[in-house]
Amino acid sequence: MDVLRIILQVLLVISSLLVIALVLLHKGKGGGLSDMFGGGISSGAGSSGVAERNLNRITIGLAVLWAVIIVLLGLIQRVS
Repeated sequence: MDVLRIILQVLLVISSLLVIALVLLHKGKGGGLSDMFGGGISSGAGSSGVAERNLNRITIGLAVLWAVIIVLLGLIQRVS
């Protein structure tokens, strides 16, 4: 159980950092940090709609994975 707990904790830290990074990359009302990495340039090309949808899908999927890891860690804590 200890090995599984350590693996889940490492996955939790990695997924937390990735969710933070992906949320910061989203285009907000003012452009946000996505303009810093070229998001403003691609919006003129017309491909930002697809990129934004893919970013949304990846963010939601990673957030669901994050929540599943939290639940699994809670179940392991309860059993131990």
